[in-house]
Amino acid sequence: MLVETFNPFNNLIISSLVAAIPIILFLLCLTLFKMKGIYAALLNLVVTFLISMFLFDLPFGESMGSMIQGAIQGIWPIGYIIIMAVWLYRTSVESGKFDILRASIAGISQDQRLQLLLIGFCFNAFLEGAAGFGVPIAICAVLLVSLGFKPLQAAMLCLIANGASGAFGAIGIPVGITGTLNLEGNVTSMDVSMMTALTLPIINFTIPFLLILLIDGFKGIKEVFPAILVVSTTYTISQAIVTLLMGPELADIIPSLLALGTLALFLRKWQPKHIFLLNDQAVKLEKHTVGNIIKAWSPFYLLSIFVLIWSLPAFKGLFTAGEALDFTTLTFKMPGSTLTSKIDLISATGTAILLAVLITIITTKSIGFSKGFTLFKKTVTEFWIPIVMICAILGIAKLMTYGGLTSAIGEEIAATGNFFPLLSPILGWIGVFMTGSVVNNNTLFAPIQATAGNIIGTNPALLVSANTVGGTMAKLISPQSIAIATAAVGETGKESVLTKMVLKYSLALLAFVCIWTFVLSLLL
Repeated sequence: MLVETFNPFNNLIISSLVAAIPIILFLLCLTLFKMKGIYAALLNLVVTFLISMFLFDLPFGESMGSMIQGAIQGIWPIGYIIIMAVWLYRTSVESGKFDILRASIAGISQDQRLQLLLIGFCFNAFLEGAAGFGVPIAICAVLLVSLGFKPLQAAMLCLIANGASGAFGAIGIPVGITGTLNLEGNVTSMDVSMMTALTLPIINFTIPFLLILLIDGFKGIKEVFPAILVVSTTYTISQAIVTLLMGPELADIIPSLLALGTLALFLRKWQPKHIFLLNDQAVKLEKHTVGNIIKAWSPFYLLSIFVLIWSLPAFKGLFTAGEALDFTTLTFKMPGSTLTSKIDLISATGTAILLAVLITIITTKSIGFSKGFTLFKKTVTEFWIPIVMICAILGIAKLMTYGGLTSAIGEEIAATGNFFPLLSPILGWIGVFMTGSVVNNNTLFAPIQATAGNIIGTNPALLVSANTVGGTMAKLISPQSIAIATAAVGETGKESVLTKMVLKYSLALLAFVCIWTFVLSLLL
């Protein structure tokens, strides 16, 4: 906070209501006024700038510095990660490796309950971790339809499955971004990552059972119980270990690959007595050699290896002050402001993904640098608007933090006292439902959660985690997710039908997160 007081009106209720104008207006723009996200974000950036400077007395230089700092962080490292992740995915698709990869998964078993676990859960989680931004919903839903699932059924199942992985989409950006927000209590992205391990494992373990229940009832759970247990246990335990020891970057990728590989090996020795087929007819799939399958997976295990290296403390230590590679970190002061910003040229996670892309292009004859660069330009063209939107929202978050608006809202919310943790996940749920993004949700509301936590004496990392997990439950029914899912399966126009199909599961999961967060707040 760079202002003298967060209560410029000498009345906390009035100050907090004024401070909440950017958030309320943003939500109204997206719902009542039905504005596009980019226009809503830019309009609210201007409004927040004016409120911060003229009503909360944030100096002009600091106001400009706040917006510039937010824009820089939106481009680097966030935008950098998004572009690199999608570029890698598109390179895999263009090379034909992705088709082999999909066939290798679908061909493991003809039982469609097991195909749902392999594709709808494991592969869905992997794509969420590798690319995010609707990619897993679109691809996995289409693949399930090609295997005989009904279109809206496939979309519903993929949306529900995404509840286990949405918190760590696109190389962990939703949690990773919290480390750029200068949260009260010095809450880091690692703190939030570790705190998610108290809630997400319960959800992760449950969702595979729920998926099978939805297509084949309790009979189906009984018949494929060993396979469900393999997936649930492997994914849940491995994600908990990754989030506790390594952080958010690989929290989807490593667990999903382990669960996928473990289940594939298990199914070589075990198959259910009754092969379940939705249409009583198995879909024939093209078979590929082991060598081709290994090559098809190469872009993604390269991604995992490089991101793993980038996450190692020893590697990160090379970029600290006075060490061998500290010169690759550019630090500069915002003009006319006390604020600083930095660009990590090599240590940024996006660089690890870039290496995976370059090696994939070099080792793939059908791509080459010319076609690879064309794919890069296509990715930038398609994603520059979402990245500008993220920059604007980060600018809003910075203005609200440095201008004292976040503190004003946090102080007022804290008036609910020890009851607030019960409501904390709902704030995240609303944020994602409106913005369609856990990243944007955490950017807007994580500072408020952290401030409220410090005031009421609850672990602020717990509340930021609750904001993340509660928001993830809203991804199941956010308008963007629904639109992507219906479009992918050729059911555009039936968004309301799909929303009704998924809504009760989103609300049930949210209710659990609310109650569990309240229990944790009493124990921690």
